[in-house]
Amino acid sequence: MDTSTHVVMGIGLAGLSQCDPVVASEPATAAAVFLGVMLGSQAPDADTFFKWKSNILYIQQHRGISHSPPMAVVWSVLIAALAVGIMPGASFRHVLAWTALSVFIHIVADLFNPYGTLAAWPFVNRWVCLNIIALFDPIIFSTHLAAIALWVTGLVSPRIVFPILYGVLVLYYIWRIRAHRQVVQRLPDRDPEREEGESYTVMPTVALSRWNIVKRRRDGTFRLGHWKRGTVTWTDTVRCSGHPLVEASRSHPAVQALLDTSRFVCATMEPTRYGYAVRWADVRYRHRKQFPLVALVMMNREGDIIDYFVGWLNRPGRAKRYGLEWERS
Repeated sequence: MDTSTHVVMGIGLAGLSQCDPVVASEPATAAAVFLGVMLGSQAPDADTFFKWKSNILYIQQHRGISHSPPMAVVWSVLIAALAVGIMPGASFRHVLAWTALSVFIHIVADLFNPYGTLAAWPFVNRWVCLNIIALFDPIIFSTHLAAIALWVTGLVSPRIVFPILYGVLVLYYIWRIRAHRQVVQRLPDRDPEREEGESYTVMPTVALSRWNIVKRRRDGTFRLGHWKRGTVTWTDTVRCSGHPLVEASRSHPAVQALLDTSRFVCATMEPTRYGYAVRWADVRYRHRKQFPLVALVMMNREGDIIDYFVGWLNRPGRAKRYGLEWERS
């Protein structure tokens, strides 16, 4: 989920903690729990600080080990200890329990997004994503805002509004899981271009009735489209280049960082004023005719690497800086 959603989830858990008699009756524990769940709801994304060191490290680590079971234990204990240290007299056991819940919910919520996490590390060293909930879900965000408003204004007790909120959201997740499963099951029969050996990936959008589709063909090309109310619409085809310079760039650390986190990377090559740019793009993310999550390897006319970039290339100015064409929507 995005940062704003994790923030309102943290506030929501602070409200839910009022159902705990110890938290409700002890001001020091309540304050420590509030601090614990707010930090716990953000802690797994501390890997964002890797961006200050290098984009390669950030792409490799974001939502990686920081979202794993061992780190969930570490985050919970460290944050609870900090919260209790700041609020003397607070119950460590209750602060730890609520902090651990906030960390757990953060990790599970991210697991339902298309980007995925290393939630099974160290048992399975691969990215896991369920493709059920969009990175920003207006239902989850707006229902939290409404519940928080009712609590802050004193109109409804937190012991009433937040159990209802999370009960509704559990049902919402169940409904989205079933909706996703139905689309996956029906998609092959609804695809007018279906051929044997093709595979489909269905991903959520902010529109509840629309799902994005990535189809991998047998020849290695990708077909992009969407599902809406039982109808499949194909909008684009992405063909991957097999040029020798593309293969030469594959071993670059920036490219490997992207390949390690996604099975949907496709490379293209284009001439530039300095030589060539090999663009490795994650085709799951398409915005205004662009694929913003990329690894770029810039080469001179002799094929020597002169520069690179990895990350989100979502502004025309930055693309032009690297000599790339920018197709406007």
